[in-house]
Amino acid sequence: MEQAQMITIYERMKNTIYRTALAYCRNVQDAEDITHDVFLIRFRHEEPFPDEESEKAWMLRVTVNRCKNLLKSFRRRFTVPLEDASEVCVTDAEHSIWDAVNALPAHYRIVIHLYYYEGYTVREIGAITHKSETSVQTQLYRARKLLKKQLGEELEI
Repeated sequence: MEQAQMITIYERMKNTIYRTALAYCRNVQDAEDITHDVFLIRFRHEEPFPDEESEKAWMLRVTVNRCKNLLKSFRRRFTVPLEDASEVCVTDAEHSIWDAVNALPAHYRIVIHLYYYEGYTVREIGAITHKSETSVQTQLYRARKLLKKQLGEELEI
C-alpha cells in the first residue's frame, strides 16, 4: 500500500476509530493503543474493499474485537483505568451526557455510540456487532431508558 493511501485512510478514519475504542474501553491510553493497532492491521490488509463504507465497517469490527480482547485480558482485569473524557467533550452538557453514556454497561454503551455518535443504522450496528436487528433495537431502547433515568426526563434522546 502506498504511503499516500495510508495517509488518506488514516485522516478519514482516525477520529471514528479512536472514539469507538474510547467509548468501548473508557480509557484514553487503551483507546490510543487500539487505534494504533487497528491502523496497522488495516495497512497490512491486502484485499481491496468495494467502497469506503465497507472499509469503515470492517475497521469498526476490528476495533470492537480488539476492545473485547483487551477487556477480557488479564492485564485489564487487574488495573485501575484512567478516565479522561475531557478531550472528547466541550460543554458541560456534553460532559454530563458523556459521563452518563460511559456509566452504561459495555453492550449498551457501544450501540449508543455507534447509533448516535457514528450515525449507523440499526441494521449496520447489527452487522458490526454480530447481533440481530431486534437485539440492537432492544439494547438501544434499554440504554435510552437508563440514560433518561440518569439524566432526567428533560433530555430527549
